[in-house]
Amino acid sequence: MVQSQSLPENLSDLPTEAVNENTRQLSRVSTREAMLLINDEDHKVAPAVRLCVDEIARAVDEISARMQSGGRLFYIGAGTSGRLGVLDASECPPTFGTPHEMVQGIIAGGREAVFRSIENAEDQPEAGVLALREHGFTSADSLVGLAASGRTPYVTGALQYAREIGALTIGVTVVPEAAMKPHCDIFIAPFVGAEALAGSTRMKSGTAQKLVLNMISTGVMLRLGRVDGNLMTNVQAWCEKLVDRQIRLVMNLANVDSDVAKCALEENDGDVEAAIHKLLH
Repeated sequence: MVQSQSLPENLSDLPTEAVNENTRQLSRVSTREAMLLINDEDHKVAPAVRLCVDEIARAVDEISARMQSGGRLFYIGAGTSGRLGVLDASECPPTFGTPHEMVQGIIAGGREAVFRSIENAEDQPEAGVLALREHGFTSADSLVGLAASGRTPYVTGALQYAREIGALTIGVTVVPEAAMKPHCDIFIAPFVGAEALAGSTRMKSGTAQKLVLNMISTGVMLRLGRVDGNLMTNVQAWCEKLVDRQIRLVMNLANVDSDVAKCALEENDGDVEAAIHKLLH
């Protein structure tokens, strides 16, 4: 049973709301100095994510195992975090040739919230549960809950429900002791510190979540065999650039010239792996 979540008495206690002493003069310095201050803060993100690599690797392996048995991967979030999940999910079909239903992004407020802020959509845990049900979420699936603060009711409600039905639950936040943590089988929380612009989690917090999602989706596709070495052998040719990339992939992996690669792709309906297999066997 998903329970309503009360908010902390003092939201300013959250790391995501803290005032960064290093950037207090951000609006009072030159443009160049302001950009350097922001960049100095951004430099803290990748090392923070690296400290979470064991948890990220575990997430990749457990998601992959479920997907090999027919499970799907869902991201759920609100605001910036939700948009990052939708972005990562939407890039899987063209990059890795996945069916659209294999990796899905859910954002509080629905499709409109991707393009226009609907901030109050995140306040009801029951709404997160309803969204999962509407997408046919099952115990075979994996859910990555995204919330910079780690306490977004829409996300924690969804995580709680997913765990109750036996799905794999993973939390991605930047708050080490977050409200979502008890509902997560795997908890990923790179601590990036206060934002350069106080409370603007689209900055370091968003960058950290983006890095983690890049690693998760790419790692899963590595384990599912949708990458050869570091080459995207399942890339879909939906534009001229990608047609050229497919040709170069076949040339590289089958050691043939461009004309042979083009013919092989045409004979195999643009399937890079099939074209390479035919040329090598």
